[in-house]
Amino acid sequence: MGKELRETIKEITYKHLKKNKSQVFGQNLTGVGWVAGTLPKLYEKDGVIELPMADVAGGGIVTGSALMGRKPIYIIRYQGYNWFNCIFIVNYACKSNAIWKIPCPMIIRGIASEGSIGPVAGSAHLSVIYKMPGIKIFSPMTNKEYINVYKKFTKSKDVFYISEHRQSYSNTKEFKNEIKGKKDLILMPISVTRFEAEKAKNILEKRGLKVGIIHLVNLKPFTLEKRWITAIKKSKSGVLMTDNDYNDGILRTLAHQIIEKTNKNVSVLGLDDRTAGHHKKVDNLPPDQFQIIKKAISIIKRSK
Repeated sequence: MGKELRETIKEITYKHLKKNKSQVFGQNLTGVGWVAGTLPKLYEKDGVIELPMADVAGGGIVTGSALMGRKPIYIIRYQGYNWFNCIFIVNYACKSNAIWKIPCPMIIRGIASEGSIGPVAGSAHLSVIYKMPGIKIFSPMTNKEYINVYKKFTKSKDVFYISEHRQSYSNTKEFKNEIKGKKDLILMPISVTRFEAEKAKNILEKRGLKVGIIHLVNLKPFTLEKRWITAIKKSKSGVLMTDNDYNDGILRTLAHQIIEKTNKNVSVLGLDDRTAGHHKKVDNLPPDQFQIIKKAISIIKRSK
């Protein structure tokens, strides 16, 4: 059995603290499972700093560490807290190098999850910070992807936001893009929907449809590879993008860029436009394989 992603994140964090003498900041880090097993069992003397429950202030403290050259890691346990935790980051850390030529590099680990956790803590909330200059955003779901993002960070002076998902921590597999030949439709999933998109692709192909898939990791800057553009242009029905954020955010922003480069139809499938509650009957969950299949078939039928 391969290594789980949680182990890779833990190893990277341990090395970052011990070798680079860095710091990790966050709330309730050393309890309740050590951030789902992604944090090594280290303490304040090792650089693991427990922040008080003052959400807005936390980002300012981490920004101070970054200004001192510590290249800290900031763990936001629920990505919905971006609205509180990222105020000083987007308004100071992301702008510092451009305005004063003082780099403020840090990694933000924003953790998304869904299911009976209410309207604030649930789902992905990247769209609120996506438009800010000076921030780079990634969504790795595999070991190799996470390692590659960390390597980029070690050579960078920028703020890196790593969008994680709790369901990915047990993942041991790598994803592969599949765009050879002329496709009926190409799936372009983000975050946790990548797992469901793979299942949907397999079922659709068993039904005789030709479905490609491009897994999106680098969200900002977002660059369409030439071979992706070629495959999308050749496709019959264009692209279906999926995410665990609302449609009116990153999904439509990226979709517009794809349309500009390919002149093909790009559909989006994210969260329903409604508030989630604290019970499964009022959840607002990301699209699953069945919703993706239904949407994909509808798109392909329309283009006949």
